[in-house]
Amino acid sequence: MDSSRITLRPYRSTDVDDLLSWASDDRVTRSIHFSTLISKDEALTFIDKSSIPWRRSICIDDRSVGIVVARPGSGDDRCRAEVGYALAVEYWGQGITPKAVKMAIPLILEEFPEIVRLQALTDAENKASHRVLEKAGFIKEGMFRKYFYFKGEIKDVVLYSFLSTDSIPS
Repeated sequence: MDSSRITLRPYRSTDVDDLLSWASDDRVTRSIHFSTLISKDEALTFIDKSSIPWRRSICIDDRSVGIVVARPGSGDDRCRAEVGYALAVEYWGQGITPKAVKMAIPLILEEFPEIVRLQALTDAENKASHRVLEKAGFIKEGMFRKYFYFKGEIKDVVLYSFLSTDSIPS
């Protein structure tokens, strides 16, 4: 995939059909923290009323095919943000998500200057997500066994981090 075709931008109401096409796919939503969307109304609500503080649509030729999010901490946790992402199945394995995460890093750090640490908790079994983070320059810090309930199961998770002083790989 030519990386010049990949962009990040805020969601628009005109993205509703594209959003619904990938966010209604259980293969995409099984490892992210929002439920599978099942209707156009749910997709519009997601676009218009999401409580996620920072989110961008991953676009190919300006068509929404995924999402990158950051949830900044507050109070004593304001120095860090949780990062997450998802991508339409038909684009898996093409290097799009690592590129999008790399593009998001400086945008998040610029918009939230108090953040010095980006981190991601990934399902210990989701090796593809581990590769995304490693390609984007995140460092594996360790595993938390039986760390939280996720969609009805207690999961082991792997913690990755990227510090504001780290370099984004080219």
